[in-house]
Amino acid sequence: MTPEEQLKERGWCRFPFDATLAKWVTHASGVANELAQNEQNIADWLRCGGTWFAGVNILPNDAQGRVLDGPPLAGEAISFVERQFGASHLDRAQVSIIYPGYPTPMEGESEAAFRFRRDRDAAHVDGLLPIGPQRRRHLQEPHGFVLGLPLNQTSQGASPMVVWEGSHDRMREAFRGVLNDVSPDRWGGVDLTDIYQETRKSCFETCQRVTVHAVPGEAYLIDRLALHGVAPWTTGADAPAAGRMIAYFRPELEDISDWLA
Repeated sequence: MTPEEQLKERGWCRFPFDATLAKWVTHASGVANELAQNEQNIADWLRCGGTWFAGVNILPNDAQGRVLDGPPLAGEAISFVERQFGASHLDRAQVSIIYPGYPTPMEGESEAAFRFRRDRDAAHVDGLLPIGPQRRRHLQEPHGFVLGLPLNQTSQGASPMVVWEGSHDRMREAFRGVLNDVSPDRWGGVDLTDIYQETRKSCFETCQRVTVHAVPGEAYLIDRLALHGVAPWTTGADAPAAGRMIAYFRPELEDISDWLA
């Protein structure tokens, strides 16, 4: 299948090794390594007992993805994004690093939340943030897509991304049932918790869970409504001392009404 067909049918697609993208990765990985060693960044972003560096939006790239004085972010994956979503206006990338032993309980994390992280890969749809003391889910960050760019070489057991294939269609249908009669400028105020949790449970029962492993120079793209997460680190998995490092671009949509398109 073409990437377009994969994205439509499965909710994610992958791109083979691209030498142009690999040049960007070589430069960006050096910058990311430095960021991960910064004491303030460690204090801000190291979680789960030291096994996950979240690194949200810390890569200093511009709107076209160029990192400082490095090469442009280019290649077939980037061309695909531009064809599917329009001219690239990227956010600053997340530098997500996983270390051996992930996950361990996060400070303040309930036993139920930790079990979900360990047993269900902390599966989620991006942009539905917990609001208020009851942590009810609301659409606060309507991302256009999730683009994953591995920054170093690891074995498949080093906490890969996981996706529930077909979940994007189920989630889109469920959210349309709640939001279709609501003006898009009011979507952020709608409590989506119950329909989200019900549909997520259905996806666990009926959608195939697949692991997505890639190497530097490869890429993968995930539909904004696909259920996805991160697998636990497998005993014996191989990765550099720097950990399993991936850059994620998740730019927000300019028009929130496109979120259900």
